[in-house]
Amino acid sequence: MTNAPKVIVHEDRAALQAFLAARFIYRMVQVVGEFDEANVVLTGGTVGIGVLETINALPERDLAPWGQIHFWWGDERWLPRDDPERNELQARRALLDHVPVDESRVHAFAASDDGIGLDEAAERYQAELAAAAPPNLPLPPFDLVYLGVGPDGHIASIFPGMPAVREREAAVLPVRHSPKPPPERLTLTIPVINSAARVAVLATGAEKASAVGLALAGASPDEVPLAAIRARRRTGIHVDRAAAAQVPPRLIDPGEFWTSADN
Repeated sequence: MTNAPKVIVHEDRAALQAFLAARFIYRMVQVVGEFDEANVVLTGGTVGIGVLETINALPERDLAPWGQIHFWWGDERWLPRDDPERNELQARRALLDHVPVDESRVHAFAASDDGIGLDEAAERYQAELAAAAPPNLPLPPFDLVYLGVGPDGHIASIFPGMPAVREREAAVLPVRHSPKPPPERLTLTIPVINSAARVAVLATGAEKASAVGLALAGASPDEVPLAAIRARRRTGIHVDRAAAAQVPPRLIDPGEFWTSADN
C-alpha cells in the first residue's frame, strides 16, 4: 500500500525537529503555490511544540505564506483559555504569535471558560470544520497533520480501549475520564486524521519505543490507537534512535536516517 507508514529515524530530538521544521517551510510554499491556501493540524507535547519553536528560529521562516495557512488542532485540553497547558496557547507562544498569521484562519478549540459545555464545544468545532470545507465535502482538505504519540500508543486524545477508537461518524468528540490529566478534552477522530494528505507522527525517547513497535507490527487499534493511522498519501513516523528500538528492521529504509546536518 502506498500509504503504509514509512519510518524515518533521526539521530535525536533536535535532528527530528530540525528536519520537520525545514520540511514545513518547503511544504507550505509548495501547497499554497498550487492551491492558494493550506490546512495544517497542530499537536501539543514536547516534540510537537519543539517543532514549532524550531520553525520560528529558522532563517527561512518568513518564506512561508503564513497568511494563507489554516491552523487547526488535533486535540485540546478542556481548560481555561489562558491555561499554559492548552495546546493552543503553547503553539501561539512557540510560533503563531511571532508570524503574520491570519487570525480568521487560526481555528482553536473552545475553552472551559467560554461559557459553553464540552459537548457544545465539540459540536462547534465540527461545524467550523464543515464551514471551511469545499462544496460537497465534509472537511477541509488537510495537507499536513502533526501527531504526537503517548507511551500507551494514544494519539490526539484517543486512548486505548476508548469508544473513540472505533468512532466513524463524528469528526470531533468530547472526551471524558481521560487516563491522562486533565480528564476532559476534545479530539478529532481517526477518520478525520486519516483524511489528510500527509500525517507526521512524532515520537522520541525510549518510553515511546514499545508503542511505535507494536503499532508497526500490526497491533489492534483498540490496544494501540497509533496502529489505525493511515494518511491518504504519506504516513511518516518520525522517531529518534531510542524510539526506534522496537521498530521491525524491514520497515526502516537505510536511506531514511537523518542528523541535524541533513537539512
